Amino acid sequence: MRIAPVARRIFAVALMAGILQGCVPVIIAGAAAGTDVAHDRRTLGSMVNDTTVELKATGILDTDPQLRHAVHIGVTSVNGIVLLTGQAPTTQLRDLVLSKIRTIPSIRRIVNEIEIAPLSTLADRARDSWITTEVKTRFLATKGLDPTRVKVITADSSVYLMGLVTKQEAGLAASVAANVSGVSRVVELFEYVD
Repeated sequence: MRIAPVARRIFAVALMAGILQGCVPVIIAGAAAGTDVAHDRRTLGSMVNDTTVELKATGILDTDPQLRHAVHIGVTSVNGIVLLTGQAPTTQLRDLVLSKIRTIPSIRRIVNEIEIAPLSTLADRARDSWITTEVKTRFLATKGLDPTRVKVITADSSVYLMGLVTKQEAGLAASVAANVSGVSRVVELFEYVD
């Protein structure tokens, strides 16, 4: 099997970054999962940084005895912008999550969408997964929109859209997402390249 020179360079950089960060298995797994770096407008360094931020944040939440079973938080990082979604039963727990996530270096901005509410049920999460899948599927059929450039996150029927896009791509993505059954609101967290 012949590996293209660009793919070899990307793999080598990712491998070195992973060795330096201690995340080799995760980077290799991400590459195997088919991350489409060819279409992503982020730099390779930014992609590695986003993965590192997500891993560190998840690790912090999973190992903290006060938070591990008390909150349900999703962490998504795109180009240094971190979106926090999910539920915390009290403002104190939400604030604890925020204070711990803020200690992670290289985060440019945190978008706090954590609800003060009981933890979501399995049925709630399944509904959100279905909405995300439906939005992504419709993106595939939308002319003028490269679905690999838009990250879709759904929490409590709210759809969050992230990525480095043109204003036209952003408008198309938001319009498509808003017309999916079950979506209560669309939140655009895009950065514009034009």
